[in-house]
Amino acid sequence: MYKWIFSFIGYTIFKLPGAIIGFLIGSLLSTKSVKISNKDFEINLLALASIVIKADGKVSQKELDFVRLYFVSTYGKNRANEVFKIFNHNFKNKEVSLNQIIQLFNFGLNYESKLQVIHFLFGIAKADGSISNQEINKLLEFSNLFKLSYADFLSIKAMFIVEIDNDYKILEVYKNSSDDEIKKSYRALAKKHHPDKVQHLGEAYVKAAQDKFQKIQKAYQNIKNERGF
Repeated sequence: MYKWIFSFIGYTIFKLPGAIIGFLIGSLLSTKSVKISNKDFEINLLALASIVIKADGKVSQKELDFVRLYFVSTYGKNRANEVFKIFNHNFKNKEVSLNQIIQLFNFGLNYESKLQVIHFLFGIAKADGSISNQEINKLLEFSNLFKLSYADFLSIKAMFIVEIDNDYKILEVYKNSSDDEIKKSYRALAKKHHPDKVQHLGEAYVKAAQDKFQKIQKAYQNIKNERGF
């Protein structure tokens, strides 16, 4: 639809050359509006998971079990086995093309969905009890390639790695931020990470988003109690 609208606008202003340019612009917009298919999403998500698992130079059975359990609980055993079969056929003993995966996800997923992907990958890294520096660096690389803000990355990281002023990091504010700044950030994060934003990805993502949403609420409540507002 976009290509014909822009073609008409282009013709109205610049006649035939404008119609051609408008058609090309509209075609590009139409392409960008196409969403990623479920199967492409699942297979490429599994490819990203494999990169995280190998990031520290060792393959943890607990991380492998985390991924398998996630896929089985999310998609059912038969569909999960099919995804693993396709993945093994396409990627086993082959180098995964990170650029292709990133392009596909940037094309087909909205900002909130990409945040949830990073949250899932953090869960894999934490499955063996700790997250290595190599895994953090790899997750930061993914976040940057997804064009996510560094503040959002640090917020998700703080949900898995407890550090000083953790509640403030989860809310993407500082210890010296004003009460009004904290309230404003909380409202923005609550809206951004609301489970409704990832309903199209499936029940497992909604549950994970609910967990993240609760952590944001808990961090806010802790700061409220600390400050007394």
